[in-house]
Amino acid sequence: MQRTNLSFAPASPAASSPREQPAPGGLCAIHQPNLFPRLTTLAKLFAADYWIVLDDVQFTRRDYQHRARLAAINTPGRKQWLSIPTHLPRGRSTLIRDALIDDVDLARRRTAGMLRRNFGASPHWPSLAQALEPILDSFATGRTAVVAETSTRVLLDLLGWRGRILRSSFLSARPGRSLRLADLAAATSARAYLCGTGGMTYLDPVPFAARNITVAAFRPPTTGIWSTARRLSALWALASLGPDILTSRLRAVADTHAAPGATEPELRSSATSV
Repeated sequence: MQRTNLSFAPASPAASSPREQPAPGGLCAIHQPNLFPRLTTLAKLFAADYWIVLDDVQFTRRDYQHRARLAAINTPGRKQWLSIPTHLPRGRSTLIRDALIDDVDLARRRTAGMLRRNFGASPHWPSLAQALEPILDSFATGRTAVVAETSTRVLLDLLGWRGRILRSSFLSARPGRSLRLADLAAATSARAYLCGTGGMTYLDPVPFAARNITVAAFRPPTTGIWSTARRLSALWALASLGPDILTSRLRAVADTHAAPGATEPELRSSATSV
């Protein structure tokens, strides 16, 4: 299968440098581009050797493809949505990669302002603000998916992720949800597909088994910083702890998923328990 051909300048060397390409037999995660992803999403990608950006499926409004839930660093109970106003040229059938930003300049200014108001009090803000500049620059592309993907690339780079990013729109795959995911994972020569708890409710492991790929459930902790990890953007944890401490937390979670141990019967049971 053809590997991705990145169509815009990457925000992170982890996304593009050939020397960073992991050896075959690693973990693969497949996920839509999310704007400043939740901590659980970022942790799953951090644990993987490959992230395949699922950019050629339909855009979903009121989802994390164009918005993130922020919490102020000093008052975490005060939460608000950061959203990128998005125009869908083909209506509901518009693919994620084709969604356009409404009023690019205004969207950029509002995003910069909300980030500063929520995280400006953090001792890590000066270096964090500088690191986030490529995300604000990516608004110039006019595409929501580019901003969302760049926001994830930048966070992964800050945390020292050494994986590789590909895009589904540049890879061949058969139709059908599980068949397609299995084909995409196979493009990385992965030994395991890292699947979130939501995906485990519908995934059929048979196409993966046919390609000798294990389906591994990603289960992050649920206490401490992880108690809000399914709701809040990872920016809150990053601004609270700083890159070094957050990296160590994510590394510990990644290490627990390094050797998938679920058996196929267990996976099949999970996949059919809708």
